[in-house]
Amino acid sequence: MSSSPRSTPVRSSAAVTVIGLGPMGRALAGAFVAAGVRTTVWNRTPGRDRELVERGALGAASAAEAVAASPLTVVCLVNYDATDAVLRQDAVTAVLKGRTLVNLTADTPERARDTGRWADEHGIHYLDGAIMTPTPTIGTPEAVLLFSGREELHREHREVLGALGGDHTHLGEDIGRAAAYDIALLDVFWTSMTGYMHALALAGAEGVSPRELAPFAQGIGAILPAIFQGTADDIEDGTFSGEGNPLTSAVSTMAHVVHASEAHGIDAGVMRAAEGLARRAVALGHGADGFSRIAEFLARP
Repeated sequence: MSSSPRSTPVRSSAAVTVIGLGPMGRALAGAFVAAGVRTTVWNRTPGRDRELVERGALGAASAAEAVAASPLTVVCLVNYDATDAVLRQDAVTAVLKGRTLVNLTADTPERARDTGRWADEHGIHYLDGAIMTPTPTIGTPEAVLLFSGREELHREHREVLGALGGDHTHLGEDIGRAAAYDIALLDVFWTSMTGYMHALALAGAEGVSPRELAPFAQGIGAILPAIFQGTADDIEDGTFSGEGNPLTSAVSTMAHVVHASEAHGIDAGVMRAAEGLARRAVALGHGADGFSRIAEFLARP
């Protein structure tokens, strides 16, 4: 695993193509343009390239024309069904041969590996990647991007990709590894945001406004980094320590949330699911263990 921030200016001869001009695609292309990289853009929906062209990007009439304009193509679409529809057209695939494709589209690890196999079959140099920060961070030090695939390929294009800003981490040769990190971290984000939305609804039912709760919710968030690391260590060491907060206590507090929610007619399905997992682990004799036991429990066949 290697990590590197952008440290040197992009050479004036550098060129890149960006396919997909949704909010993130426009941010990517804009960062390349701002860094002085000759940037060609294409989008399935015409007209989205207007602002970028005004800023100096080159608009292409077709995906094949866009790919042909640069040795490096970066694609960012809604999912791999969309990328397949664009990249696996015969004309586009033929032009991609011998060039490098960096796919920053979010999807599953298996879809990434399937695309890697397709690229190998057609002589396309392929890196898969994931963007872990929102669009305003692109081109700034706050951007975080993950890559997987051949390390020498990542090194070859690191200078141009560095225009996207922030930290770039190469995670290994397994082409699906960036997507694996991505879905795991999205799991953390969306389950956390769902919990927060539920907390705001429950607090509101008790007369507590979102602005009143937010500072205290931030306090909960502030203790999570140490808990995340400690839990990871606990699981890898196989200790599943319940000292201070065994699963039996966790089940009790979860039940309070469920009962209070349902008393107000608020859907408690997410917390009921969490409580159900904990109760099943307790029933199997793990009541004295910590919540870390749930990860091992979930992984069982």
